[in-house]
Amino acid sequence: MRTPRNEPLGSDISAPRPPRNRAAGKEEASPERKCVLTGSNGSREELLRLAISPDGDVLPDALARAPGRGAWIGVSRAELEAAIASGKLRGALARAFKGAKLTVPENLGALAQDALTRAFLQRLGLEMRAGKLILGSDRIAQQARSGAVAWLGHAADASDDGCRKLDQAYRVGMDAEGSGLVGERLPLDRAALSVALGRENVVHLALADHGSAERVAIPLRRLMRFTGAYPAAENISPEGATNGAAHDAVTVG
Repeated sequence: MRTPRNEPLGSDISAPRPPRNRAAGKEEASPERKCVLTGSNGSREELLRLAISPDGDVLPDALARAPGRGAWIGVSRAELEAAIASGKLRGALARAFKGAKLTVPENLGALAQDALTRAFLQRLGLEMRAGKLILGSDRIAQQARSGAVAWLGHAADASDDGCRKLDQAYRVGMDAEGSGLVGERLPLDRAALSVALGRENVVHLALADHGSAERVAIPLRRLMRFTGAYPAAENISPEGATNGAAHDAVTVG
């Protein structure tokens, strides 16, 4: 999507993800952005960027890479659609873009969810082509018990019993029994995952290293915040992240 090459807003300075502090063995905090609807600050890796097309249409920038000016929102789809209906979003964007001609699509919520879903599935596809994605319950269980799984995910319609068995294997491999560490319940069913990955009956999936897990985590956080499907745990294994911190929602106030 092309956008005008204007000076960026103060809250929208594009920056790469901070490098891991190798000496300290941990990663620096992600830059924060301010939600134009709530005024609350949040990580740019969880908020959704909105950009303006050359024709003035407000469109989702799911990868936060479109050039030019942008604004960030940290609300769910339901909250966004309420803000569109009430005119609150238009007013917030008019202030942010200082009177620029804007058109807010009535279906912006659907456009945003579709864009965020594509970004997440495309990232999974890239990791699969790189040989980092593990599919199949038996293979995942074997790899998980050996500690070779950095992230575990379950389709929205996966059976509770299947999830419990793989979650247990995951905890064993991470030496985290009793911790409550579980796989991520994704806001996508097996049909959507299967079509996107070109495989049959993708119900459970895992990633083999922390780099892959971190790359997938960014579009997944944005998608789950926007859909309201907040994860029960950030289940990247201990080298890369926490394993029981629920995400805080940013609500419209």
